[in-house]
Amino acid sequence: MLVTGGVRGVGAGISAVFAEQGATVITCARRAVHGLPYEFHVCDVRDEDAVTRLVDVIGERHGRLDVLVNNAGGSPYALAAEATPTFHRKIIELNLIAPLLVSQRANVLMQRQPGGGSIVNVSSVSGRRPSPGTAAYGAAKAGLENLTATLAVEWAPKVRVNAVIGGMVETEQSELFYGDADSIARVAATVPLGRLAQPADIGWAAAFLASDLASYISGASVAVHGGGEPPPYLAASSANK
Repeated sequence: MLVTGGVRGVGAGISAVFAEQGATVITCARRAVHGLPYEFHVCDVRDEDAVTRLVDVIGERHGRLDVLVNNAGGSPYALAAEATPTFHRKIIELNLIAPLLVSQRANVLMQRQPGGGSIVNVSSVSGRRPSPGTAAYGAAKAGLENLTATLAVEWAPKVRVNAVIGGMVETEQSELFYGDADSIARVAATVPLGRLAQPADIGWAAAFLASDLASYISGASVAVHGGGEPPPYLAASSANK
């Protein structure tokens, strides 16, 4: 199975969960990473030729590709009015066009396999609510959810396509997004389950969707967000005091 961007953060959690379940994990990133316990390839998932080579190598080396998890993505903070068109274009390319590109190449291989295959797209709650500071990212993730449903129809019955809608996740880069430890604790307290997700929480959801336990699930988007974000009016309402 292939996890794009599976070397750190959420991707590392996904890779670890699948490996724990006995999967042969293959991962990729734009720059070389050494010392990983998985097969690793340098690949920019926005580069059509690089993606084609990667999937071809997997097919030649392993004979099949059962699972693809499109995890690579993300965005730095940039207000929409201040970010350049080039910035917006690159963010949409990484978070929407790249998953489509990798999925297209994987689908060719999966359609030839007797057992077909499973694709899991890692999306975000940013695609379901306003995403100030990451407008292009939120728009791309909304598109990814629609893409998931569309590909599930086009590529059935051989290939199932689903999405994990991730909420706020605690990673090695959490302070870049949520501030210091005290700030992270305050943010976590706003989540109904009282904590941020761990990367493995996203990994277990992806593993379920990719498994035979989910053999009749396709075109679905599973929210993994600890109960979501309570409406802001609740905190201000006197009825809740």
